[in-house]
Amino acid sequence: MRSKIVVAQQFRGPPNSGNGGYVCGLMARSFNGPVTAMLRAPPPLDTPLDLVVEDGVARILGQGDVLIGEARAGDASVLPSPPPPPSLAAATAAAAGFPGLHRPFHPVCFTCGDQLDEGLGLRVFVGQVEGMDPGVVAGPWTVHPSFADADGLAPVEVVWAALDCPGSVAWVVTEGGGGLLGTMTGEILRRPAVGETTIVVAWPIEQSGRKRISGTALYSADGELMALSHQIWIGRAPSSPE
Repeated sequence: MRSKIVVAQQFRGPPNSGNGGYVCGLMARSFNGPVTAMLRAPPPLDTPLDLVVEDGVARILGQGDVLIGEARAGDASVLPSPPPPPSLAAATAAAAGFPGLHRPFHPVCFTCGDQLDEGLGLRVFVGQVEGMDPGVVAGPWTVHPSFADADGLAPVEVVWAALDCPGSVAWVVTEGGGGLLGTMTGEILRRPAVGETTIVVAWPIEQSGRKRISGTALYSADGELMALSHQIWIGRAPSSPE
C-alpha cells in the first residue's frame, strides 16, 4: 500500500525538519502493539512524501525514493520499566524547571516549543522531579481539542510526539547533553481523550559514546500507565566541546 503524506511546518522539531516522534508515529499507525521506528534522514517539511507499507514494514520515502524512516512491529521486551509516576502536583511543579523556559532550546518544536500557542504545539514541558533520581523529569500534558480525531482521542502520531522530547530533556538536566532521535520503540496502551490531563515522565537509561538511551512514559492523572517508549538519541561524544 502506497499513500501520500505531508509533514506540515506545524509538526517540526528542529526548525527545518519534522518532529522525530511525530514522524515515527505516522509510521506506527500501521501496526498494533509495540512498534520500532527508525529515522534515516531528517524528515522534510511541506513536501509530498510516500508512506509505503508492505511485507510488515512501513517506510517513508522522499524524492527519488530516498529513505526517510522505517518502522516494523517491535519487541515488547525492549520497553523499559518506568519509575512510579509522580503526582500531578509534583509533575506540574517540575515543569517549571524545563530548560527551554530559561535558555534557548527548540522554541518552535511541535512537542516542547514554548513559542507555539496551545493548539498549535503540545507544549510538553518537563523538568527534574523533586525527590526522584537525577534525570527523572515530568510535566503535565492536556490534550487540546485541535488534536482530536473522530473518536475524540489524541491520534497515535500526537501521542508519539508527546513522548519524544522529554527523553532528550532527561539527559539535558543531568548535563549529559541532548541529541537527535534515531530509534524509538513505543507502545500505546490507551490514547488520552481531548481535555484529559496526563503526566509525561522521562528518565535516562544508559550512555555509550554518542548514544544516549532514554525511557518515556505517559500516565493518567491518577497513575494509570497509558504509553511507554524506549529511545536512542544520537548526540556528541562526552568529550566533545560545547
